Amino acid sequence: MAAKAKAGVAIDDAAAQAQASGRQSAGHAVSYRPMLRFLTTQDRNVIWLLLGIALLPVDGTTLGLYAPFWSPISPALFAVYCLCNWRQLHIVAVKYLPMFLLPVACIILSIPGWLRFGIHFNAAFMSLTGLFGMLATLGALVIAFHIKRIPWNMPIRLLIVAYWCSFAVGVVQWFSIHLRFEPLVNYFSHLMYRQYITDSSVWGGGRPQFLFAEPSYIGMHLFGILLPLMWLMRGRDSIYAKRLRDLIVVYAIGAMLMQAGTRIVIDSVVALLVAIIVHNTWHDRKQRLRGMAQLAGACLLGLLGVLADSRLSSIAENGAQGDGSFFARIYQSLDPLCGLLAHPWTMFTGYGAGNIINAVWAGASKAEQLLNGLGMNGGAATGFAAGMNADTVWTMCAYTSVVAEYGLIGLVLLVIASIVSMTHVFDTAAAEHGVWSKTVICWLVLIVYLYIQCENYAFAALPLFIFAASKLRE
Repeated sequence: MAAKAKAGVAIDDAAAQAQASGRQSAGHAVSYRPMLRFLTTQDRNVIWLLLGIALLPVDGTTLGLYAPFWSPISPALFAVYCLCNWRQLHIVAVKYLPMFLLPVACIILSIPGWLRFGIHFNAAFMSLTGLFGMLATLGALVIAFHIKRIPWNMPIRLLIVAYWCSFAVGVVQWFSIHLRFEPLVNYFSHLMYRQYITDSSVWGGGRPQFLFAEPSYIGMHLFGILLPLMWLMRGRDSIYAKRLRDLIVVYAIGAMLMQAGTRIVIDSVVALLVAIIVHNTWHDRKQRLRGMAQLAGACLLGLLGVLADSRLSSIAENGAQGDGSFFARIYQSLDPLCGLLAHPWTMFTGYGAGNIINAVWAGASKAEQLLNGLGMNGGAATGFAAGMNADTVWTMCAYTSVVAEYGLIGLVLLVIASIVSMTHVFDTAAAEHGVWSKTVICWLVLIVYLYIQCENYAFAALPLFIFAASKLRE
C-alpha cells in the first residue's frame, strides 16, 4: 500500500526539491550528504541506476552487450535496478501497461513469420531483448524519479560528467590519430566494437568516435537525450540547463571541427531549427521577427555546412551515390522493404523477430532492379544481402527494422503504446498545462527524425520521452 501511495505522488520538482537545488546552485556549494544518507539508509540498489546513467555514452565498446550495430551497457544495468525493485516494477507495468504488453504483441506477430521462414534464435533474442531493454530504461526512470523520488540533481551531475568524459575520449582519439601515436590508436581500435580509428577501417577510418557505436550516433545522444534534459531543467534549475547547453554546443562544434562524421552536421542544423521554435514565443510580434531571423540564420548555417563538408557537397552534386555511406543507408533499408513486397502478407505482421535477414534476401533482387532503373548501382543491394547473415544484418533505420520484423501492425502498436503511455499524466500540474505543449510536440518531431538513422530499440531517447514529456511546463 505504501508503494501504491508513492506511485500516486506527482513529480513536481519545482517545489521542495528544485527550490533546494536552486539555492545550492546559486551558491555553487552543493552538499552530497542528503544523497549519501539516502544511498545508505533507503535505497542501496540505486547504485545500479547511477552506473547505468554514467555509462549511457558508452555504447560502442567490446565491454557491452553484443547487437548488430551497437554494444550498450546501460540497459542491462537498468534491468538489474528494476529487478532489485520488483515490487515497484509491478506498479510501473500497470501504469504503462500498453508499453509492457508490446513485447507480447511482437512475439504474437512473429509467429507467422517464424512458421514460414524459420527462426534465428540468436537474432530473435537480440531483437526481443532490445524491446525489454527499452522497458528496463523506462521502468528504471519511473521507479527512481517517480515512485522513490530520488533527488535528480546528483544523477544530472553524473550524466553531465559522463558525457564530458566521452567528449574528452574523442579529443584524445583525434590527437592520437593525427599525431600518429600508435599505442593509443591500437588501444582504441581494440576497445571499440566497430572501430573508426585506424586508416584501414572498412567503415571509414581516421575519425574519432568517442565511446559511441559509430560517429553518426553523436546526434542521437546530444539531441535525443541531452537537449530534452536541458528543456526539462529550464523550469527547475537554470544552472543545470546552462551546463547542459554548454555541453551540447561544445560537443557538437568539437565533433564537427574534428570531422567525426557528416550526420552531426545535419543533426545539428535540424536540432537548431527545433530549438529556435521551442525558445521563441511566436504570438509575440518582436519574438516572432527574431525567431524568423534565427531560422533564416540556421538555414544559412546549414547551407554553409553542406558547402564546407566534402561528403555533403558530393551528395548535393552527385546525388545519393555521391557518398558511399549515404548510399548504403538507402539499399540497407530498400532490401528488407522490397522483401515485404515479395510476400505481401508480411507487410502486416512482418517476417518475425530476428528475421530481418529473410526480408533482405527476399527483396535484394527487386531492390537491385529499382536502383538500376534509377541509374544507380543496383549490385550494391544484392552484394549487401549476400554478405550478411541473421546475426550481422542491420538497416540503420528504426522504422525499417520494426516493419521488417513486426509489420505495419507492429509499428502502429508501437506508436499507439508510446503516445498512450506518454499522455498518461500522473500529476495534476501537467494536466492543467496540457500534455501537448509546443516543446513536447517539437521533442516528438525531433525523436521521429533521429530514429530515421538509428535502429536500436533500447536506446534511451524514446523511454525518456515517454516518461518525461508530461513533465514539461512550456
